Amino acid sequence: MTFDKAPFLRRSGLVFALTLAGFLSASPIRAEPEGVVPAAPAPALPVPSFSTVVKTQLPAVVNVMTEGKTGPRPSKGDGAPPFPQGSPFNDFFRDLHRNTPPDGGGSGAVLGTGFVIDSGGWVVTNYHVVADAGGISVVFQDGGRRPARLAGADPATDLAVLKVDADRPLTAVEWGDSDGASVGDWVLAIGNPFGLGGTVTAGILSARARDIQQGPYDEYLQTDAPINRGNSGGPLFNLDGKVIGINAAIYSPTGGSVGIAFAIPSNLARPVIDQLREHGAVRRGWLGVQVQDLTPELAEGMGMAGTTGALVAAVTPGGPAERGGVRRGDVITAFGPSAIDSMRALPKAVSQAGIGTILDVRLLRRGKAQSVKVTIGALPEVTAVALGSTGTSQQPSGASDTPAEPPLGLVMATISPRLRVAYGIERSVEGVVVTEVRGGGAAEAQGIEVGDVILEAGQHPVGKPEDVMARLHDARGQGRHSLPLFISRQGDLRYVAVPVPSAG
Repeated sequence: MTFDKAPFLRRSGLVFALTLAGFLSASPIRAEPEGVVPAAPAPALPVPSFSTVVKTQLPAVVNVMTEGKTGPRPSKGDGAPPFPQGSPFNDFFRDLHRNTPPDGGGSGAVLGTGFVIDSGGWVVTNYHVVADAGGISVVFQDGGRRPARLAGADPATDLAVLKVDADRPLTAVEWGDSDGASVGDWVLAIGNPFGLGGTVTAGILSARARDIQQGPYDEYLQTDAPINRGNSGGPLFNLDGKVIGINAAIYSPTGGSVGIAFAIPSNLARPVIDQLREHGAVRRGWLGVQVQDLTPELAEGMGMAGTTGALVAAVTPGGPAERGGVRRGDVITAFGPSAIDSMRALPKAVSQAGIGTILDVRLLRRGKAQSVKVTIGALPEVTAVALGSTGTSQQPSGASDTPAEPPLGLVMATISPRLRVAYGIERSVEGVVVTEVRGGGAAEAQGIEVGDVILEAGQHPVGKPEDVMARLHDARGQGRHSLPLFISRQGDLRYVAVPVPSAG
C-alpha cells in the first residue's frame, strides 16, 4: 500500500510553508527597514542523539508491578483521578497506570514505573501506582525481578518510596535542580508505557508551576514528551542525565498522549522523599486557616488597594493561627520570609515551615498593615500507610494502622479541628470522618460520601479509624455478612449496612 503525502501536505499547509522557505532562501539579503527589530537567530539544530543519557540512566529505571487487590475503577470508568467536583480537569486528566481488567476490579497486575535513587535499593514511584497493591515487585532492565515493600507514601504529593533487598549495588540516578530548568529545555522520559518497559521519549519543558487542582502543593512541570499509561512514577531527565521531575499525570480526552503531560518537580519531591525514607510519613507545618484568593470584587468591597495575598475565610478554633491572633477576613501577605502573592502560595510556605518555630505573619486587617507571631503546629495526618509485598498491612514510623486499600472502600480519619472546618462538622459531633470514598467500592454503593461522620460501627461508638476496623474484624470473625454504620451527614442521622469483605 502506498501513502499519498500530497493531500496531507496541502491540508496542513506545509507545501506553502516549504515553498515560501525556498523562496526566502533564494532571495538576496536585504537590510531591515529602519525601526524594525531583526528576527531572532534561528535556533540551533536538535542534539544529534540522546543515546549517552539513555545508556547511563536506563539501568536505574525499573518497571513497578502490583498484584492482588488492585481496586475498582473510578465510577466514570475512564481512569480519572478524584479531582474536585466541577473541576475543569475532571473529564480529561487520567492517571497513567491503571490497566485494570474490563470488569474494573479483582486480581491482576498493574504496571507503572519507578527509579532507583540509592544503590542500596531505594526506589521512587507515584503513590497512585502502589496505593491499591496487595503485593509489589520491581523489574530491572536486565529482566531481574525482586519483591519490594512500601516504605512510605505521601498521597498529598502523589509520592511513594519502595525498598528492594538487592544482592548487589544498584545503578542509581542523580537529582537535578528543577528550579534551574527553563521552558524550552530538552527533557527525556524513560518508563513502562502499556507494559513496554525501557521506552524512551523526548520533548521540551513546556511550562512551569502548573496547578492541575489535584492537591494543595500542585507545582507541576509541563512537558510535551510523549507520556502514556504506565509511565507514572518514571523519571523526567534533563540533558545532563539528572532527574528534574517525576511523571505523574497527562491531559487527554482519549487516555493516550496528546502532548500535555505533568511531572512533580524534583525540588518539591526531594524533601518529601527524604522524610518518607527516614520516617515512612511526612510531617508538615500547620497554620490552621482556610484561605481563598482575593478577587478584585472582594478587594473593592473590603477597601483593599490590590488583590495580593491570601484571604482568610475561616480560622480553626484552637489552632496556631487563632492562638497567634489571625482573624477571619485578614489578608496574609507574608509568611516568615516568604511573600504570599496568592492563596496557593500559603499552603506550600506553611508546609515547609519547621514545626514549633515562631514566624512573623504579615497581614492586612481592614486595609491596615499588621504583624502577628505564630507558632507553627504539626499538620494532622489523615492517612499514612504502608503495605508489604506479602499484602499484609504494616505500620511505618509515625503511620496509622489504616491499610492502603481499605476493605470498606473508604478512607477515614480521626476528627480534628482542621477537619471540622474543612467538612463543616459541628463541635458536638464525635466520631470518624470519611475523607475519601473509593469508586465502585462497598461504601460508595451504600451512598456513603466524603464528609460523612461515622458515629457507631456495629452498634459501638467509634472515635478513630482503628475502632471501625476492629468492629469490621469482629463482624468477620462472627461470620456476619454486613456491618451496620450509624452516620451523621450535616446533622442528618441514619444507619447504613456495608458488606463485610472476606478475609484475604
